Amino acid sequence: MPELRASALVDAPVSVVAGALLDTSLITGFGVRVPGPLLCVGDELAGPFGVRLAVTRADLSGVSAAGDFLELHTDLVVTGAGTMVVDRVGWTSVRGVVGRFADMTVGRGTALRVLEKRSALLARRCSELRSARVVVGAAIVRGGRLLAQQRSFPESHAGQWELPGGRVEPGEKPVDALVRECVEELGVPVVVGDQVGPDVPLKRDLVLRIFSAELAGGEPEALEHNAVRWVTAGELPGLPWLPADRVLVPALQRLLN
Repeated sequence: MPELRASALVDAPVSVVAGALLDTSLITGFGVRVPGPLLCVGDELAGPFGVRLAVTRADLSGVSAAGDFLELHTDLVVTGAGTMVVDRVGWTSVRGVVGRFADMTVGRGTALRVLEKRSALLARRCSELRSARVVVGAAIVRGGRLLAQQRSFPESHAGQWELPGGRVEPGEKPVDALVRECVEELGVPVVVGDQVGPDVPLKRDLVLRIFSAELAGGEPEALEHNAVRWVTAGELPGLPWLPADRVLVPALQRLLN
């Protein structure tokens, strides 16, 4: 399988770059049809000429998608000067002289132009996300289970599940905001740990940032939601999550395992 590689250094933390890669606006301009605004593992992408790909990876390490004769991989490497973005495109060749000619001209030339344009879009999106407002969420773990809460409003999201949290107020630190939100929504104090997964784009200037957390006392109650429940790693994919939380399911499963 012929393969084309390209790399670029982005002046942004890996959590920001990984989040920007989830934004499907970076690929829809190339004629790719997507199921929603964010890339999730398991999503099917439809490209020109009947090309179909399934997303197999979307996390802090990068993004991958594979089909019958095409594979796309973007790997992220943390450096002292930023995040190195390494793109790899592989495709199955047609046999014979015509196939080899296509590999050297149409295939490689088109792929290189697409990667160069996507690289510029990625750098611009990362710049936007670095200064974006933040919504924080808590991945509260107890006994190998994750706490989730069911939305009661708005009507479009009623019945769906999300992690506890809310917006960071002006002048407020994300960790302080998360502690406050857990008291308001669940009635319990928490101890906040490390970030889990990438910054997930919600709007052009708004991201969701999840932190691991542990209960510091009390029992969570659904003070502002329909219900709360403890979920195992195996149950996570089947829960009807809000779109932004669904993106983080692989990272949450790793947290539990």
